[in-house]
Amino acid sequence: MWKIWQTFNPQRILTALAVFLFTLAVLIHFILLSTERYNWLDGAEPAKAAAITETNQAA
Repeated sequence: MWKIWQTFNPQRILTALAVFLFTLAVLIHFILLSTERYNWLDGAEPAKAAAITETNQAA
């Protein structure tokens, strides 16, 4: 394993890994925000659906 770190610069690899993971996290969050079900910024719809479900189950 130490030969790999002698071949590559660890600082550059860890920086590239951090940038990649941050970009991936932002991409996933934007994909979720673009859906109607998982958009937590426009908020109140899941609460209404839960209240309707509880009302139907009680009847």
